[in-house]
Amino acid sequence: MAEDLEQNIRDNAAGPKRAQADSVSVEQHDLKDQIEADRYLSSKEAAKKGLGVRMTRVVPPGAT
Repeated sequence: MAEDLEQNIRDNAAGPKRAQADSVSVEQHDLKDQIEADRYLSSKEAAKKGLGVRMTRVVPPGAT
């Protein structure tokens, strides 16, 4: 899925922002929005791997 989005970003960046022929008009999303979507999907994928911050409490033995 991320590969598809990456390829779409590349294709859209290479293509025109707006195209018009006869009565048909096409406009793509801004590159900024595409980059934000890619970052969002990448962060979701990274969160699935469990590489986040882990909080633990360390108690030395014999200290009560």
